[in-house]
Amino acid sequence: MAATIDKSTLAFLAELAEHNTREWFQQHKKRYETARKEYITFLDELLQQMQHFEPAARGQQGKDLVFRIYRDVRFSNDKRPYKHHFGAYVAEGGRKSIAPGYYLHLAADNKSFVAGGLWMPPADYLKAVRQEIDYNLDSFKSIVEEDSFRARFGALQGEQLKTTPKGYDKENPALPYLRFKSWNAVMPLPDATVLRKDFMHVVLEAFQAVKPLNDFLMEPLRDLGEGEEQ
Repeated sequence: MAATIDKSTLAFLAELAEHNTREWFQQHKKRYETARKEYITFLDELLQQMQHFEPAARGQQGKDLVFRIYRDVRFSNDKRPYKHHFGAYVAEGGRKSIAPGYYLHLAADNKSFVAGGLWMPPADYLKAVRQEIDYNLDSFKSIVEEDSFRARFGALQGEQLKTTPKGYDKENPALPYLRFKSWNAVMPLPDATVLRKDFMHVVLEAFQAVKPLNDFLMEPLRDLGEGEEQ
């Protein structure tokens, strides 16, 4: 039977969002550890299944892909000490890689989602991807504007420039996609979906659907040394 997510995990995350203090967290540390263990177990099976279509999943373990629950509040006005979600990133180079990859975000109150793509790459990677889109616009559009892709993820998300990127003409037909500084496909996951017995299948299908986008974005980065842990 495929690994699942129990309602107690979402309940813990919901209560953590409401009581985001060190005192509360310490009182409920065992609940956190149980929820985190369940999430990692889910990830371990997910990685095993992903290997059938994504080589980057090979040799990786769930515990190494999970982001810390502790927030870095040093430079933030928001001083809440904990994230109230679990997140994990699967990509070449592991969790800290900035290669295109797959993200699973688990949160309460219908705020879970799966995502794929490339998030806030540095300038040289950004330049390479824009050039790839400019040269191969039809191929890119065949991925992100395909009906089933749009039905699952909607329009691409990501921060965008308000102006034309340097080096491109404002009449360039690729301009709507060249303005992006991140290219992300995001599929919301209601709590009812997260708690389904076939949730593993839902996530795997979404990751398979986003793989063509990841492959497109990765291609121009290989010559730049992308995929190495940063």
